[in-house]
Amino acid sequence: MRRERGAAARPGEPPPARAPYRVEIADTVDAVPPDVWRELAPADDPLWSQGVFAAMERGRLGPEGYRYLLLRRGQEVVAVLPLCLFSRLRLDDVVGPRERRLLRPLRAVCPGLLRVPMLLCGHLLGQGHIAAARPLPPEAVRLLVSAAGDVADWSGLGTVVFKDFGDAELASLRPELERAGYFVTRSMPDTELRLGYDSFEAYVRALPAKPRRNARSKLRKFAAWPGARVEIVEDFAPLLPDVLALYEQVMDRADQTLDRLDASFLTALAGAAEPRRALVAAFEGDRLVAFLLCLFRGTGATGARIGLDYRIAHEARLYHAVHYAAIRLAIESGCTHIRFAQTAYTPKVELGCGLVPQSYALTHRRPLPRALLRALLPRALDTALTEALGAHADLLPATITAPPPAAAPAPPPAPEKRTSHAPS
Repeated sequence: MRRERGAAARPGEPPPARAPYRVEIADTVDAVPPDVWRELAPADDPLWSQGVFAAMERGRLGPEGYRYLLLRRGQEVVAVLPLCLFSRLRLDDVVGPRERRLLRPLRAVCPGLLRVPMLLCGHLLGQGHIAAARPLPPEAVRLLVSAAGDVADWSGLGTVVFKDFGDAELASLRPELERAGYFVTRSMPDTELRLGYDSFEAYVRALPAKPRRNARSKLRKFAAWPGARVEIVEDFAPLLPDVLALYEQVMDRADQTLDRLDASFLTALAGAAEPRRALVAAFEGDRLVAFLLCLFRGTGATGARIGLDYRIAHEARLYHAVHYAAIRLAIESGCTHIRFAQTAYTPKVELGCGLVPQSYALTHRRPLPRALLRALLPRALDTALTEALGAHADLLPATITAPPPAAAPAPPPAPEKRTSHAPS
């Protein structure tokens, strides 16, 4: 399917002399030439590698389909907004445990009421972006927001969500989103460890006293476990059955399951040209007992998904063993940061991670459901966020509600002095 939409004048505005932007809707990420994708996608976010989106299309992660809004100026693609189409997203799979308990009787009596048709804009597996080499003008953002609404209408999807956008980017999009009827509410933050250490040992030494003692203790306990070892496995295709079995143990205990990786996705990812990937694999003898799937792009790394054998996970300190090994690998790879998932905030704060604030922008295509969402959803999401963060809620920065003001121009230098200015 390919449709195009051109920029139009708003009511009361004179029509433009020409429409510089238009949107094309593509069914596959392969519609974007690889060199164009590399220019537009975030340079240091491995989840935004084109190979990840191609693998998502080949897997069965949850959405029934994918679309890509290609913003063109003339013939040049200047921005891409990925979309995920859910015709029957299970609401009780994406809320927190308390809300799921409240919904359990309704699911038993009428499960169909918990199926929500939804269009998700951004990235199913990572932070949301409009992939662009430079900030977009309001008319370009307006066109993309309008085109997302068109796709929702054509596909019969009432709810539209811009998922997990960072504060700085969302601040620049917010005026056009609010103009289109969206409201903004906090989502779960990402966790990010800033690096810059010469070695893993230097990273451990830089930790505060208690986390430093805990790190050394957990590393000793893993090393003392019979047959325990960690390997970095780049060709992990032969391990996929064991990887999926451990991943399912984690997913069976997860609070939220918006996406669920499968063999088709992992097989496609293992064979993709990019991103660079490695399985941080913990073994007990010859048996795989834990893994952390790590992806690399530019100076960024991501610990994308984890699997644990809960038979020995706590006693052998498997969670910490694979995370410390991933940090070591990221340092040795010259990365400036490594990101982890939106769960288990207490151990990740102990690793030294900071919280990366993110938000949803939501709307519904019909006025009454939109009003209900606006009235009920922010409070429910805030409650779930507070419960998930626990004692770490104070680490989350305040919401950015508007673009930061432009810096005032510097006064001209006095004639008798020479001044120099650092680049902004």
